[in-house]
Amino acid sequence: MPKISFTRLQAITHLAAWLLVAWLVFDFFSGRMSVNPIQEIMQRTGRYAIWFLVVSLACTPLNSLFGMRQALSARRPLGVYAFMFAALHFLTFSGLDYQFNWELLLADLFEKRFAWIGLITGTILLVLALTSTKGWQRRLGKNWKRLHRLAYAAGLLAALHYAWALKGDIFRLQGNVMMPLVAGVLVIVLLLARVPAVKRGVQEFRRR
Repeated sequence: MPKISFTRLQAITHLAAWLLVAWLVFDFFSGRMSVNPIQEIMQRTGRYAIWFLVVSLACTPLNSLFGMRQALSARRPLGVYAFMFAALHFLTFSGLDYQFNWELLLADLFEKRFAWIGLITGTILLVLALTSTKGWQRRLGKNWKRLHRLAYAAGLLAALHYAWALKGDIFRLQGNVMMPLVAGVLVIVLLLARVPAVKRGVQEFRRR
């Protein structure tokens, strides 16, 4: 039987994700949610998905700019958990809210722009989660990195999805954080951190 081991950051990632799931289940069954528990579940799983995705995107810049190589070990589990929470978000929307009524769901996709943006985002995360293994890295070769750069597109689309779901109120407070705006800005900053000129500038600043 193969030995299973985790780095410290991987262990923290797994623990954080499943604690959030346990917290969600506990609040649901103990009646600690709002008067609209389905909406609260969708909002919470959506927020968790965005934050796990943003933190996963931060792993590569933390290594390339600051030499934190250990951050790379948490990149894959963070991305997979971002997909897991996005999947729970969609299942709550389609199952609990719409009772898997596909006619109503399709109508919403065409009538509500945040819904189809969310579907596109979820599809990207699904593809990235399925191809995150070492086996797919070998099969795709250099194309694997190109494909997984779509994670930045997913981050921007997720922030846009959230902002449109809030009817464009990007400054709406969620736990004292302007969620859609902050998420979008962080993804843009992390994307800029991959620009060669920016990387060279930060590395030169560190050397000085």
